[in-house]
Amino acid sequence: MSDFEKRLARLEAESQIRQLIAHYCFDIDDRNIEAVRDLFTEDGVLQSVDGVMHAKGPDAIIEQYHGRFDVLGPGHHFMHDVQIDFISEDEATGRVSGHAELQRKGMMMVTALRYADKYRKTDRGWKFAERTIQFLYYVPVSEYPDILLREDRNMAYDTPGPADFPEKLESWQAYHENRKRA
Repeated sequence: MSDFEKRLARLEAESQIRQLIAHYCFDIDDRNIEAVRDLFTEDGVLQSVDGVMHAKGPDAIIEQYHGRFDVLGPGHHFMHDVQIDFISEDEATGRVSGHAELQRKGMMMVTALRYADKYRKTDRGWKFAERTIQFLYYVPVSEYPDILLREDRNMAYDTPGPADFPEKLESWQAYHENRKRA
């Protein structure tokens, strides 16, 4: 394969992964649950950093979504930045930042989130091999104006919990530790 062909194949792979990410958002919001099944590899994992979500395999992932949808009303997920790093011609990792507007627990909520992804090329195209969700905040709209002033920014559940990032990131901690010494 020539250098040009390799670069073209890489661009096509990146485009397919970006489409995968977009399909995920639309399919979740539209409750097109059977389409969600097709976005994951047969051994795919969907989980959250806080441990509330963890499912392996399409059937378990779909069951997990049924449980999520039981407590969620209409929602709108939109992704912003997408970083894709190729490990090989058939594997890649990614980071995806986004927001969602949701109806949960009878109220309007907003969330800032990130996905840490692993993608794998299959005979059916690129799929999620692993998708891990993490939250900067998940709050009722009424709490949004001052949400970054507090650490317990995950209010999706009955007891508020800490945010998954950025304070827990090694880079964040190292930066602030170095600034204290400066």
